[in-house]
Amino acid sequence: MAEDGALGDQRRAAEVVQALGRHLSGLQEPGRDTRLRALRAIRAEVQERPLSAPVLQEVFAKQLLRPLVRCLVGDPAERCRELAIQLTCHGLSHGARPAEALPCLLPALAQRLCPPHGQSHEPCEELRLALIQLLSLLLELCEAALAPYLPEIIRILQATLLDPYPEVKRESCRCAAASARAMPEHFHMQSEFLIKPLMQTVSHQHFRVRVAVIQATGTVIQFGSGKSVDDVLSHLAQRLFDEIPQVRQAVTSVVGEWLLHLRDRYSYFHKLIPLLLSSFTDEMPENKQLAVSYWKRIGLQWEKENEEDLKDKLDFYSAPSHYPEGVVRPELGCRELVTRNLSKILPGLCHDVTDWVEGTRIKASQLLFILLLHAEDHITQHMELLLRTLYRVCLDEENIVVRNCVKAAELIGTFVNPKVSLKLLVSALEKTPMPSYLMILAAVIRGCTRQILKPHLSYLANTLSQPEICQRSEEIFYMEQLLCCVQAITEVCQEDCKEISLQLMKVLVTVMAIPRSEHLHEKVEKSMCSLAQVQHLSGFLDLYKQHIDQLMEWISVSHDHWNCYSPELLQLDVIATHSGPIIGEALQDFILILKTCLQPTKDPPMRLKLFTILSQLLQKANETINSQGQFLSYLEIVIKDILAPNLQWHAGRTAAAIRTTAVSCLWALIYSEMLSPKEIFKLEDALMPQVIATLDEDSKMTRLMACRIVSVILNIRGKQFELDKLNNIYPELLKRLDDAAHDVRLAAAQALSNWFKCIRNDDEKTVLKGNIEFLYRELLIHLDDPDQNIQRAVLEVLKEGSVLYPELLMKEIEAVEHKHRTPAYCNQLLQHIQSTRE
Repeated sequence: MAEDGALGDQRRAAEVVQALGRHLSGLQEPGRDTRLRALRAIRAEVQERPLSAPVLQEVFAKQLLRPLVRCLVGDPAERCRELAIQLTCHGLSHGARPAEALPCLLPALAQRLCPPHGQSHEPCEELRLALIQLLSLLLELCEAALAPYLPEIIRILQATLLDPYPEVKRESCRCAAASARAMPEHFHMQSEFLIKPLMQTVSHQHFRVRVAVIQATGTVIQFGSGKSVDDVLSHLAQRLFDEIPQVRQAVTSVVGEWLLHLRDRYSYFHKLIPLLLSSFTDEMPENKQLAVSYWKRIGLQWEKENEEDLKDKLDFYSAPSHYPEGVVRPELGCRELVTRNLSKILPGLCHDVTDWVEGTRIKASQLLFILLLHAEDHITQHMELLLRTLYRVCLDEENIVVRNCVKAAELIGTFVNPKVSLKLLVSALEKTPMPSYLMILAAVIRGCTRQILKPHLSYLANTLSQPEICQRSEEIFYMEQLLCCVQAITEVCQEDCKEISLQLMKVLVTVMAIPRSEHLHEKVEKSMCSLAQVQHLSGFLDLYKQHIDQLMEWISVSHDHWNCYSPELLQLDVIATHSGPIIGEALQDFILILKTCLQPTKDPPMRLKLFTILSQLLQKANETINSQGQFLSYLEIVIKDILAPNLQWHAGRTAAAIRTTAVSCLWALIYSEMLSPKEIFKLEDALMPQVIATLDEDSKMTRLMACRIVSVILNIRGKQFELDKLNNIYPELLKRLDDAAHDVRLAAAQALSNWFKCIRNDDEKTVLKGNIEFLYRELLIHLDDPDQNIQRAVLEVLKEGSVLYPELLMKEIEAVEHKHRTPAYCNQLLQHIQSTRE
C-alpha cells in the first residue's frame, strides 16, 4: 500500500510538473503581463488544487523554488515579486522538507533585504514586510537547521531593524526573538550584533514598535550574551519614563524575566533590581502589580538558591516591633537581595536623585524609599552618604521629590538607632545650621518610637534651643523646619515632653518672634496648645504660667547690651504680648528690663520698639500688665525712670517717634485710670515740664495726647496749681489753637477751659490780670474762626473765663464785635456774662 501511495505521488507530481512546464517558461518573458499570467497559472496549479505534502515538496524543490527565487530577487514588477513571495511561502509551509530550500532562499533574502554596497534593495515597503515574514516562517519551520545561515540572518535583521517602515521593524523584532529561541547554542555568539540596531530603534515614535524592540531585546539577551546587559540598561531605564503604559509594562516584564532566568543574573542584580523596583510606583495599577509579582517570585527563588546561607534567618525569623504603617514587609529573599547590593546601587541612585531632569529626580526619590524599606537596619552603614544626599535634595524645588525624601528619612528614624542618627544629624546641624538639616531631623524624629527616643530627648531639646540653632537665621523656611522639629517631638513623645517643655517653649517663642513670620503665628500657637495638651494643661497660657520666670530670666541675661537687632528684644515682645495676663506675674523682671533698656543713652530704635510693646500692653492693662494688680507699685519707676527721661527733646525722627510712644504710654496710664489723681499729684513736677515741651512736636498724635494730658492734670490739680506754673502753661496751649490739626485745637481749647478753673482766689486773679486780659484778646480772635466747632469750643472757654473779669471781657468784646464775620457768638457771650452778673 505504501508503495502504491508513493507511486501515486510520483505520478501526480509528474503531472503537475508537466502542467507547470509551459508556465515556467513564461517567467523568462520580457513582458510584465506574460510573467504575471504565468505566476497566476502556477498559483492555480499549486495553491488552488489540493496537493499532498510529498507532491508539493517534489514540485516545489525541483521545479518551482529556483524560478520563484529569481523572480522575487530580480523581477522589476512589484506584483510579480509579491506573487513569487506568496508562492514561496505556500511551498515552504505545505511542503514536507522546507529546510531543503535554505541554500537557495537565504542568500536571496539577504540580497533583497541587505544587499552589498552598490546594489539596490527591495524598494517596496509592503514587499520588504512580506520578505521578513518569509524569514519568520523559515525560523518557525526550520529552527536549528538555520544555524549555518545565522550570520546571514543576523545581517538581514541588522538592516531590517532600522527599516523606515514600522511594520518591518516589528516583524524584525519577532524574527530576532525567534532566532534566539530556534538556535540558542549558536545564537549567543552572534547576539551582540543585534544590540546596536535594537537600541537605535527603542525610542521609535510608534509605541508598538518600542514594545516589540523591548521584548526582542529581552529574548536576545536571555538566549545570547549577558555582556549586552550593560549596553541596554540605560535605554531600558529611559523607557520607564515612557508615557505609554504598555511600554513600561514591557520593560518590567523583560527585567523580571532576566532576574529570574538570565544565566549571569547574579552579576547584574545590582543593575537590574533598581529597574524592577522603579515600577513599584508606576501610575498604572497593572504595571505595579506585575512588578510586585515578579519581585516576590525573584525573592522566593533566591531564598531557595541560597537556603544554606539564610538558614538562621529563616529559622529564627521575627518581625520588627516597629514598622511603618500601611506598608507590607517584603519577603526575606527580597530584603536580602537589596541589602547585599545596596552598596553598589546607592551611589548611582544618590547621583540620580540630584539630576537636572525633574522626572529622573522623582523616580530616583521614589526608588530610594523602596530600597530603604528593604534595607531596614542595614541603612546604618550607609548613613553618611544618605544624609549628605537628603540634605541636598530637600532643597529641591519639586515638592514630590522633597516628600519622597522626607518619607525616606522617616525610615531612617524607624530602622536606625537614634544614638547613631541623631549624633550625625546634630553634628551637621551644629556645624552649619541649614533648613534641610532640620527637615531631615524632623522626619527622623517622626520615624522613631517614643520608647527609643526618650533617652535622647534632653540632648535633642537642648540642641534645638541653643541660640546658635534657633536664632541662626530669620529665613522663613528655616523657622518652618525648626517648628516641624518641635511638632515632631511633641507628636512622638507625648507626656515625656514635660521634662523638656521649657526648651521647646524657647524654640516656639523664637519662631514666633521672627518679624516676617506672621503666617507662622497660628501654627506656633497650635504647637503650644499641643505641648500644653500632652502635659495635661488647659492651654498655651498655662505653659507661659509654668515657665514665665525661666523665660524672663532666659531673655534678660544680656539685656544691658541689647540693641535693635538683638533677638531677645523680639522674644520679649512675644512673651509680653502673647502671654496675656501671665506677664503680670513677672513684673519685676519686665520693669527691670524696661528701666535698663529705656535709658536715653541706649539704642534709639530699640527704645522705640520697647515703648511700642509697653503702649500695647497699657491699652489693656488689666488683662495684661496689671492682671495681678501689682503694676501700681511700679508706677513711680515707670513715670520717673522710664517715661520722663524719654520725653526730653533729642534730634532725629527716631527720637521723635520715641517721644510719641512715651506720650502714648503716659496717656494710656491716665486714660485707664491706673494713674490715680493722687499719683498724678505726686508725679506732676516730674512730668509737666516734659509734657509741655511735647506740645510743639511735629507729630500730630504727640501734640494731641500732650494737650489731653495737660488738660487732665489741670483738671485734677485744679486750684492747687502754683501761679508760675499756670503762667508757663497757657502760652503753649494758646499756640495749639493755631494748630493745623482740628483735633489738637479742640483739645487745646478744653485744656484752656481747665486752666481758667485753676485760679484759686482774688489775689491770684489780680496777679494774673495781664495774662487773663491777653488770653481774652486772643480767644476772641479764635471766636471768629471759620470752623464752627472751634468757635463753639472757644465760646465755652470764654464762658469759663468770664467769671474772672467780666467787665474787662465785655470791653474787649465790644472792641472787636464789629470786626467779626459772625457776631452771633459775641452776642451769646455777652448774654452769658450779663446773666451771670444778675
